[in-house]
This record gives sequence, structure tokens and C-alpha cells, in this order.
Amino acid sequence: MTLELSGNSNSHDEQVVDRASQLLTRMESVPFSRWHLKPRIIMGSATFFDAFDALSLAFVLPVLIGMWNLSPAQIGLLIGSGYIGQAIGAIFFGWLAERRGRVFSAKWTVFLMSIMSIACVFSGNFMALFIFRFIQGIGVGGEVPVAASYINELSRAQGRGRFFMLYEMIFPLGLMISAQIGAFVVPSFGWKWMFLIGGIGGLIVFVFFFMLRESPRWLISKGRLDEAEGIIEEIEASTDKRMPVAKQVSSSTEKGDWKELFSTFYRKRTLIVWGLWFSAYFVSNGLNNWLPSLYNTVYNLPVGDSLRAASLTNILQTIGVFACAFLIDKVGRKRWATIAFIVTGALLTALWISGANSPESVIYLGSAAYGMMGTITVLLYLYTPEIYPTRMRVIGTAFATAWLRLASAIAPIMIGFILEVSGVSTIFILFASVTVVGAILAFKMIETREKVLEDIAP
Repeated sequence: MTLELSGNSNSHDEQVVDRASQLLTRMESVPFSRWHLKPRIIMGSATFFDAFDALSLAFVLPVLIGMWNLSPAQIGLLIGSGYIGQAIGAIFFGWLAERRGRVFSAKWTVFLMSIMSIACVFSGNFMALFIFRFIQGIGVGGEVPVAASYINELSRAQGRGRFFMLYEMIFPLGLMISAQIGAFVVPSFGWKWMFLIGGIGGLIVFVFFFMLRESPRWLISKGRLDEAEGIIEEIEASTDKRMPVAKQVSSSTEKGDWKELFSTFYRKRTLIVWGLWFSAYFVSNGLNNWLPSLYNTVYNLPVGDSLRAASLTNILQTIGVFACAFLIDKVGRKRWATIAFIVTGALLTALWISGANSPESVIYLGSAAYGMMGTITVLLYLYTPEIYPTRMRVIGTAFATAWLRLASAIAPIMIGFILEVSGVSTIFILFASVTVVGAILAFKMIETREKVLEDIAP
């Protein structure tokens, strides 16, 4: 009798795995269609305001420095506070997304970051803004890794790079538009309007999250096959076209555990991607958050000119990411990242050699370096969810993005102290040294282009 029950149990498990594999294969056979527009628009809008909230402080600081008499160390701490919160938020909301779903987790990250953006309007001193930005960072840090995993899971293997990168264009576009808004709004209407715009816009997006459907891949991983099939039927109904799938996509019934990140199979991937996130964002956010203040305090440009000069960096990043979106499935993740690190390092080294003795040299060389590095920061949101299975995709991405938050917190604080002790040119050779580490790690990446997610990470 016991043997019979065991046999029935094994047979049932096999049927579940077979049905799950069939559902995944059906997903892979449907080309990108109008169904995919809604999640990209809604989740993309959330990512836009994530970028807006992340950058808003950089365009507020030139005003607050004079108003509150902030020292370079205090400026670094203000910038760093948000990123420390983001590290916590990435891990917490990543954990929540694995248990309650991608849409559920992302929705509440948007609510938290928007409410706290409005709270920043009422901060009247350094300490109040420090606390509000820290709490806001928890929401900001949680949104992007969850959103990136969600959009990755809706993608099919063929063309996934372009599909995802065009979605992820929203982030650099958000940074670019935030820069333009900041350059206009802050001098004209005051610093509080930057936080108010981000908060109100985010709350509007929060309402639309109630229209989103959950990731079928996540539902399948949780054994909720009927719910997943219902959503897949909606996707299939959106187009009559079907794409050939070479073989049935394999499915796994294993439960996720964050400890698996350090298993024999995934340990190397995990350590490499952590180093990539830290290297890329140490340079990227170190430059992006400090440039407006450097133009104003080191090169003595007026506030308006400083903000306009800083906005150029985000324009160049947007152009770079757009090019990357159309080339990434041809060039490959590994080759693009390696070359981009090398080019960025060369530009920063040239800036150090020149002594960074004029604002023009920083505007052109520094902005070009940031633009190139910006393609890597966006590429990592594509690559990281690809190298982990559905059962731990968000938590793996969340842990990786926590390193970007730590790097983004450490870099501004270091720059503040370096400026007081050494000089501005030292900053650029520090950044160039970090890109060498990044290039070595990028060379050790696995290539994931045009591969089914379940084949990359079993």
C-alpha cells in the first residue's frame, strides 16, 4: 500500500512538471505583442519615478549647500543615506517578491518612495532630510530589481535583450528628464518642487499597479498552474503569430533559498555579478551625484549653469543605452560590458592626466565616461535576472543591487573627504582604477544572449 501511494505521488509530480514545462514552452512561442505593452508602460512608469527620486537630491544640493551651510562631508552623508536605505530595500522587497509575487512587492515600493518624497518637502534641516531620504531609499531600492525580474520573466529568449533594454531605457530617460526638470524647476520655483513632483507622480503610478497581472513564471514556480495558464491564454489571445521553439522548456519544482546563491553551481556567478554592480555604480553614481555640486563649488559655475552642465551626462547615457538596446543581442552581454569598462577607464585616465583643471574638460570627458558607464549599469539589470532561476531570481537580483547601493553610498562619502584632503583630479584616477576591476570581472561573465531563461539557470 505504501509503495502504491509513493508511486502515485511520483506520477503526480511528473504530471505537474510536465504541465509546467508545457506552459513555459507556450510562453516562449508567443512573440512580443500588444499584451506586453501594459506591463512595460506601468512598470516602466514606476522605474521612471524611481530614477527621478534617485537623482532629485543631486539637483537640490547646490541650493541646500548655501542655505544650510553644508560641508563636503555632510553632502556625502546626505547622498549616502538614500543608498544605504536602498540596500535594505532591495533585500527586503526582493524577499517579499519571492513570497508574495512580483507585482505585489513592486506596488508597495512605489507607494513608500512616493510618500517619502512628499515628506522630504517638509524637511527643514540636514538631519530631517537625512532621515527622510534614508526611508525613501528603502522603496527606491526595492522597485528596480523587482521590476527588472518581472519584465525579464515576461520575455522570450529570442530578442530578450532588445525587449528588455528598450524597457530599461525608461531609467536613463528618467535621469535625463529629471536633470532637465531640475535645471529648470529648482532655480525658478525652489528645491521643494523636485520632491513634490516625484511624490505626486509616483502615487498616480501606484494606482495603475492594480491593473497588472502577475508573472506567469513566478506562478508556475509556486505550483499555481491554473492561474499561470489563465494569464498565458491572455498572452496567446493577443496575437495569432507563433514562434518556433527548438525544444520543450524544462521546468523545476525546487523551492528557492537565498543560500543557493552560494551553491557550487551559482557561487561564481554571484561573486562576479556582485563585483560588477559595485564597480559600475561606484563610478556611475559617484559621478552623477557629485557633478552638479563640483561644477558649483570647485569650478564656481552659477547654480543654473552647473545644473545644465550636469544634465549633459544623462543625455549621453540615454544615447548610449539606446545604441546598446539595438546591438546587445548581436554583440553579447560579456563583450559589451568588457569594452565599456575599458573605454570608461581610458576617458577618466585622460581627465586625470589633464589635471581636470577646467570645467570644460570635466563636462566633456567626465560626461562621456558617465555615458559609457551608464550602458553597463542598465545592462546589469538585464544580465543579473538572466543568470538565476525563477525560484530565486528576484532575491539574487536584490542581493546584487544591494552592492550597487553600498557602492553608491561609499563613493559620494569618499569623494567628500577626498575633496577636503587632496583635489578634484584624484577623484578621477580613483574611478579609473575601479574600472580596471570591472573590466576583469566582465571578461569572466557567462554569455546569455538568445538563451531561454530556464536553460541558463536550471
